[in-house]
Amino acid sequence: MPFTDQEILETIRMVELETLDIRTTTLGISLLDCADSDLETTCEKVYTKITHHARDLVKTADGIASDYGVPIVNKRIAVTPVAWIAGPSGAEDLTPLALALDAAAKEVGVDFIGGFSAYVHKGFTRADQALFESIPHALSVTDHVCSSVSLGSTRAGINMNAVARFSELVLETAALTASTGGLGCAKLVCFCNVVEDNPFVAGAHVGIGEAETVLNVGVSGPGVVRSVLERLGPEADLGQVASIIKRTAFKITRMGELVGREAARRLGTTFGIVDISLAPTPAVGDSVSDILELLGVDRTGAPGTTAALALLTDAVKKGGVMASSSVGGLSGAFIPVSEDQGMIDAVRDGALSLAKLEAMTTVCSVGLDMVAVPGNTPVDVLTGIIADELAIGMVNQKTTAVRIIPVPGKGPGETVEWGGLLGTAIVQDPGRYGCRILHARGGRIPAPVQSFRN
Repeated sequence: MPFTDQEILETIRMVELETLDIRTTTLGISLLDCADSDLETTCEKVYTKITHHARDLVKTADGIASDYGVPIVNKRIAVTPVAWIAGPSGAEDLTPLALALDAAAKEVGVDFIGGFSAYVHKGFTRADQALFESIPHALSVTDHVCSSVSLGSTRAGINMNAVARFSELVLETAALTASTGGLGCAKLVCFCNVVEDNPFVAGAHVGIGEAETVLNVGVSGPGVVRSVLERLGPEADLGQVASIIKRTAFKITRMGELVGREAARRLGTTFGIVDISLAPTPAVGDSVSDILELLGVDRTGAPGTTAALALLTDAVKKGGVMASSSVGGLSGAFIPVSEDQGMIDAVRDGALSLAKLEAMTTVCSVGLDMVAVPGNTPVDVLTGIIADELAIGMVNQKTTAVRIIPVPGKGPGETVEWGGLLGTAIVQDPGRYGCRILHARGGRIPAPVQSFRN
């Protein structure tokens, strides 16, 4: 479908005045052929393959940004879950593989590399166990590596042994990166119903069914949606609101696919998907929270917030799938608390609680994202928070995730500054009570009855 002159002019306005950008071009690279009985050899193969395939990624993205006048904020790499290629070596410490990923990322100049990952929603292999135990140290000694783990799914249930151990790893990672406010935890996320073509970190990795290399794009346009709602005004009914968001998402998605296909062509790889998630930043005017308040809630977190977020997420998805047959990833609306200035303000004002955030995750793209809690939060409380969020995904057959950061030395209401896209976090109060017996029970929460769909 060709682009009209009007569409081109509208896109120029979105870029110049409404903070529209390509949030990420993410090159996926399969590392399945890098497995070797010797860990050092595996590391060498990993470094060589990544630097070969990604050597022109940054240059290509910068060239497209210049040619098309559309900012491309991040250039990233996603690889096969490292646990899948570590098995033949029998190694118990996989930090050398994390260092190889980090060195490759630095060599080609990307912002992040995702894939220090494992799938353990039904159980652990020896390689999975080795990866789990390596996460805290690996994230503390690398700059660009992101880690993700699959702990549950609608078909498998939730592996509570893995959830309990993951909670301990979060605390260990926070302690090892205490000098930066527990920043290592910002590169660590767990999932239920994990997505294998996600271009966004910290969960980006390449699934088993992907091509040798694949180019996925993540588009972000909260500022654009905010702008059209401001022009629409408060008199329009919700049907009109949904309609204009759909039309806006359609335009954003078309632009994203154009950039993605051109990037894939120039790199000589396969185009995968465009993820149309509204991903906010701390910049003023680039907030999902602002959109919710324009929809009609007094403050994000007030009654009506979950309904407004449901309308927004659904309209974005509908507009995207009309624009492209290659919509994938997570696609919808992100609510990363520290990365959205409106969310930060809502937490500071006492409008947005951890409990309300959990309710909002039932209808948004992912889950509890970039949530700061006190550094002394008990491990059973973290287990309960994570299990609650995974249960929402399991029962509702949607992707949910948790990226939670226990900030060493900080208590409820205190502030931690991470800067850049990671923004500012107000430490939230997880409450006085936990779930010590639930944490200790272990085992697996069985798959729900709605999982039997064959």
